[in-house]
Amino acid sequence: MSSYKFRILIDNEGPEEVFRDIYISSTENFESFYRAVLAAFEFSGQELASFYVSNDSWDKGHEIALMDMELSESLSAPSIMSETIIQDLVTTSKQKFVMVYDFLKMWCFMIELIEVTQEDFDGPMLDLSVGEAPLESSKEIDLSGDTGMGSSLDLGNDLDDIFSDSPDDEFGGFENIDDFDI
Repeated sequence: MSSYKFRILIDNEGPEEVFRDIYISSTENFESFYRAVLAAFEFSGQELASFYVSNDSWDKGHEIALMDMELSESLSAPSIMSETIIQDLVTTSKQKFVMVYDFLKMWCFMIELIEVTQEDFDGPMLDLSVGEAPLESSKEIDLSGDTGMGSSLDLGNDLDDIFSDSPDDEFGGFENIDDFDI
C-alpha cells in the first residue's frame, strides 16, 4: 500500500511562506485529509470546506465537498469528502488540489503531491512545519465578492447604505416599526 506526501501552502497576508508537509495513506478519504490539514494549521474545523481538483495554474476543477448539500443530482454534482478516496483523484505525479475553508473568510490552501512512498502510515502524519500559521480568526470576512469562482457578488450600494436606518431611505426608516401589526 502506498502513501502520499503533500505540501500544503496557506494563502495568507504575512510576509513569509507558511506550509506543512503531511503524509497520508493513498486509501484514506478526503475527510481524513481535511482534518489533518486543519490540525496542522491549528484551525478549529467549525466551518464548511471543499477540495477542488486543480491543475498547474491552480484553477479549480471538480469539487469534493465536506458534506452533501443535496443541491443537485447532476453528473457535475460535488463528490463528498467522506466517500471519496484520495488515490481515486490522484492522476499525475504532481497532482494539485485547492482546499477552501470558511467560505466567508476564504482561507485557501494550495496542495501539491510531492512524493509517493511505499511506507504505510496509521493515519495522517505531519512531517514538516515551516512558518507560523496565522490565527484562524485573523482574516476578515471577504465582502469583495471575489469568490474565485468566476462570478462576483453585486450588492449594489455599499453596506452602510443597505443597512441604513435613516428616515429618508427607501423603506422610510425603522422609527415606527412597532406601528406594524406583525
